[in-house]
This record gives sequence, C-alpha cells and structure tokens, in this order.
Amino acid sequence: MLTGTELALAGLAAAAAGMANALAGGGTLISFPALVALGVPEVVANITNTVALCPGYVGGALAQRKDLAGQKKRLLMLLPSAIIGGLAGGILLLYVSEQVFHVLVPFLILLAAILLAVQDRIRDWIRRHTGSDGTDGKGCRNAALPVGLAAAYGGYFGPGLSVIYLAVLGLFLDDTLTRLNALKQCLSLATNVAAAVFFLFSGLIIWPLAIVMAAGALLGGAMGGHIAGRIDPARLKWLIVTIGMAVGLYYLVQLLI
Repeated sequence: MLTGTELALAGLAAAAAGMANALAGGGTLISFPALVALGVPEVVANITNTVALCPGYVGGALAQRKDLAGQKKRLLMLLPSAIIGGLAGGILLLYVSEQVFHVLVPFLILLAAILLAVQDRIRDWIRRHTGSDGTDGKGCRNAALPVGLAAAYGGYFGPGLSVIYLAVLGLFLDDTLTRLNALKQCLSLATNVAAAVFFLFSGLIIWPLAIVMAAGALLGGAMGGHIAGRIDPARLKWLIVTIGMAVGLYYLVQLLI
C-alpha cells in the first residue's frame, strides 16, 4: 500500500516527466525510475507509467498547436503508423519475458541518441537517394515505416520514444526542430494512447499511482509545451542528445553491474 508521501513523489516525477517530454523528450526516464524506486515491479511500472503520462502528451500537444500549422497532411499520413505501432508494442510487452525487456532498454536509448546526433548527415544521404526534399507527401511516405517501428518501441517501453521520434522525423522531413517537436508530441500521444487502451485490460495498472501521475503529467506537459517554442532549436537538439546518452549509459551500467 503506497503512502501519501509516495503518491506525492510519483505525482511530482510525472509533472517533471510531462514537462521534459514537451521540451526535449526522455521524460519517462524520470517517472519510470521513480516508480521502480518506490518498489513497483519493472513491467508494472512501465505499464502504469504509460497510462499515467498520456494526459501529459495532451497538454504538450495543445500548448504547441500553433507549431502544428500546415502539418495536417503529415499528421494524417503518420498517425496510423503511430497507432498501429503503439498497439503492437503493448502486445509485445505482455508476451516477451521481463529479462529481455531489461536487456534491450539501454541499447535502444543509446541508438536513438546517436541517430539524432548524426541526423543531418543521414538526412542528406536519404534525400540524395530518394529524391525527396522532405516537404511533400513522399517524405511522409518514407517516414511511415520508421515511425511505425518507433511506435512499436514506444508501446513496448516508453522511455526514449520522443528521442527516436525526433530522430526519425528529422531524417525524413525538412523543417525546424520546434515544428518537428510539435509533430512528435501528437505522434507520441497517439502511440501512448494506443498502448494504454490495450493495457487497460491487462490488470497490471496501479490505479492510485496512475491517477495522481496523470494529473501531474497534464500540468507538466502544458507548462513544457509553452516553453518549448522559446528554446533555440540547435540547443534543444543537443539537450535531447545529452539526455539520451546519459540515460542510456546509466541503464547500461546498471545492466552490467
């Protein structure tokens, strides 16, 4: 039975996670370890965390809606991949052993951070070989499968999803990081809602934690969304890379010791 203090700590962690997700991604890497530190088993913590942070993505998406102007076509083309991938990842989580889940986490996060760091070079290579400038429907079509794979990862294990999404979107779409960040918010919301709906029937959600964290995530996401548009895109990118590398290395060390 969780105490009031423990619930309050979980709520604060969720608020910080919601804000971080809106700003740079990786916010789940705040709330997920917090749940584990409170004694919640890893898979249960992951599922509860996914359900709880959905409102944070809503708050972040609404706060950044002005940066979504002109991106309706992108959303319509990429949302199906985000939803299907999130559902597939949620199903995978419940049917793959917890040990496999534990081993894969650091490598997936490190890969995402590295991909984001070199995205400019990779994006140029993709344009030369596909003939897409990233602004038309072809760019979105090329991004659909990678977005679906990223969503499957997110449904399986939320931490790092925002980093992967930004890396993928930056490879295929030619736009400012601020606008891609807003698009990322909507795709992350779709992915997490798809996985969360599936998890509702798992019987593994700790509802008192989920409710308190949902309130915190909504507040944090809204606050972070308002701040995101004022941050220099280049600094935002390297902040995301730093977060991804630091968290990935932390999980890798924990795996090896």
